[in-house]
Amino acid sequence: MISGAELLNIAIKSARTAGTIINKRINTPKRVSYKGIVDLVTDVDTLCEKTIIQVINRRFPSHSILAEELGSVPGKSDYRWIIDPIDGTTNFYHSYPFVSVSIALEHKGIVIVGVVYDPLKKELFYATKGRGAFLNDKRLHVSSVNTIEDALLSTGFPYDIRTSSENNLDNWIKFIRRAQAIRRDGSAALDLCYVAAGRFDGFWEMKLKPWDVAAGSLIIGEAGGTVTDFHGNKYSIYTDHIVAANPHIHHVLLDVLAHKDT
Repeated sequence: MISGAELLNIAIKSARTAGTIINKRINTPKRVSYKGIVDLVTDVDTLCEKTIIQVINRRFPSHSILAEELGSVPGKSDYRWIIDPIDGTTNFYHSYPFVSVSIALEHKGIVIVGVVYDPLKKELFYATKGRGAFLNDKRLHVSSVNTIEDALLSTGFPYDIRTSSENNLDNWIKFIRRAQAIRRDGSAALDLCYVAAGRFDGFWEMKLKPWDVAAGSLIIGEAGGTVTDFHGNKYSIYTDHIVAANPHIHHVLLDVLAHKDT
């Protein structure tokens, strides 16, 4: 039986290894290709992902992988690592210092380990299911803000914002009229961790992938937050929309999204 501590340690080791690469390359030229009109990938994304997988495979060669660039790699065990080598690639490409490495471990469909590392600020967010959430060894808890009028929220926009009517702009308008303020920083993994740390009071976003949210959603839950889909249903990382907030205002975010706001 593999211990939770060992699994967490490998997640942290691989995140830090990728973080070292990001730190060295944040202010250097990058080679870039495009998966969509505004959906880009750099050579550093690919290098970081390869490095993370090498660290994991050296210790757990039978585990499967789901990674943003490589895709799904089947294994022979019930464990699957879910990897976003650079969450905030556009930020990274422009040397905007809001990027993270996100690594989660799923066991039989349940996320049991989550690590999000901001190598530029040296902030390591992590959680093991049932054992709480931490930032650099300090226990995390969501905020106690109890009205949306006092809340600082965060969100993001999908890559097909130019072509799809489901682009989150309508929700942005509704929330900006209700909340104290909204931020759009470009890394969903870090946004989720900021909710867990009480820096943000709530977060919503649509058209996300499992590697964007697997680690962060566990960290929020372990920090006392509430995570659901837009309809208040139990959250799955394979659902492409998410609402995460402290328990005092989570239901208000759901109401606003459901057009029940006044």
